[in-house]
Amino acid sequence: MKPSQEKDCCLMWRQLLPDFERDGATLQSQLRSAIVAAILDARIASGSRLPSSRNLAVMLKVARNTVVLTLEQLVCDGYLEARPRSGYYVRQGSPAQPEPVQSEHAARSTRVAWGKRLAATPQRDKWLEKPADWQRYPYPFVYGQFDPKMFPVAEWRECSRLALSVGEIHNWASDAIEHDDDALVDQLIRRVLPRRGIAAHPSEILITLGTQHALYMLAELLIKPGTGVAIEEPGYMDARNICARRQARIVPVPMDADGALASGHLKDVSYLYCTPSHHCPSGATLSTERRIALLQEAARNDVVIIEDDYDAEIQYNGQPSPALKAIDRHDQVVYIGSVSKVISPGLRVGYMVGNPELISAARKLRRLMIRHPPSNNQRALALFIAQGHYDSLLRRTTSILSERAELLSDALTRHLSDFEFRRPSGGASIWAKVPDGIDPLRLRREAMDAGVLIESGEPFFSGSAHEHFIRLGYASIAPEKIEAGIIALAQVVKKCRPARSNHSIRLLRPSEYGAVAMAS
Repeated sequence: MKPSQEKDCCLMWRQLLPDFERDGATLQSQLRSAIVAAILDARIASGSRLPSSRNLAVMLKVARNTVVLTLEQLVCDGYLEARPRSGYYVRQGSPAQPEPVQSEHAARSTRVAWGKRLAATPQRDKWLEKPADWQRYPYPFVYGQFDPKMFPVAEWRECSRLALSVGEIHNWASDAIEHDDDALVDQLIRRVLPRRGIAAHPSEILITLGTQHALYMLAELLIKPGTGVAIEEPGYMDARNICARRQARIVPVPMDADGALASGHLKDVSYLYCTPSHHCPSGATLSTERRIALLQEAARNDVVIIEDDYDAEIQYNGQPSPALKAIDRHDQVVYIGSVSKVISPGLRVGYMVGNPELISAARKLRRLMIRHPPSNNQRALALFIAQGHYDSLLRRTTSILSERAELLSDALTRHLSDFEFRRPSGGASIWAKVPDGIDPLRLRREAMDAGVLIESGEPFFSGSAHEHFIRLGYASIAPEKIEAGIIALAQVVKKCRPARSNHSIRLLRPSEYGAVAMAS
């Protein structure tokens, strides 16, 4: 190759192989991906010669051994061929992406009225709007998102590696439609559920893709058009949305500082959905007296309770209250939980505990929906729990969130003194009542423009009469940014106030906490 051709070749390869990230995937993996992408996208023709391993190493500023190992692996995989004393070439007939097919279909408009064919649409559902790029905002007071600093990278990587050992692969790689990973079920029974006071048999447990998956299956199995379902008000909007899709008759259950006021609201319903450990969204904990009274009233009215053990294990002071399922003596509670909240929301692993007949029916329904959750993730999680990493992560997470809860509470007291809230005793968010005259939806929009992400309380309510609340999550914001974020929010609040008012701080009265008691 002439010097001018060699120069042109190097220039081309510099364009095909961009600078590598030094803190992401391995350099070998990044180099492989770049070469394979260039081949599959037909940016390198079959038979093309690659620069020498030495030149590539100099060009990319990586070790020559990294380049050699990558090229040899691509030879083994059929993308390249090595010619003695000549170098590496793109293999003739190497797979390439086909050109997009241009046809009349691309330009033709559809004749199908798809809107009329849809049996159900989400247009009336209420949702929490969270920007996909929330991490770029300076002050993300969002709930349920991922904090990379809290993720147990080394421990999860090790358990994932162990799950991929030859012996473990034989245990989980088969199609497991009739059962879940035995090791994970065993760890839930021995290590996780006892922490909530629950004793269970394997026939009473089903692994799910998180809590919401369990809720959807329960609605499919139990709710018919017109079925009465009591749901906390305010409450988890997707529980309400799922029940509404089954055309349930939803009965709001008012809240106060001690949890749901269910007395008198269970006479004409078949099911109650509730979050007694840390109410969604207010964080209130259902008192022991009310738990006992709730079970008694449910038994009298033949009501099944769907207990969503929301944020139960994140408790700053004392021990968490036992789950309703733990003190259930009439098999009337279906318990749903998740490990995704503690480890990572993207993990999507939850579980349902209930009567064996219900669990069997749910397993059959799950087969039609997703067949079964990924078994490799189940086995990695089982190892993660068995080796003590889950308990260690719980302790670490509780300590970190407790510190952030104090910082946020202090900042709100100093800079937004007329916002009414309670210092959290657990969980990862604060539910605050906005002063009269301030529109929470406008406040959310203005705050976002100022780099502050908050959640308006509106989606948590079924109506529109009592929506003067916001939720501030603190799991995803660095502690050193919390006070600065509240100061920035206070500046936005000034813009949203209709007129200057006297600032005073007070605790919420029981009748005001969460929502004013609604007439039945």
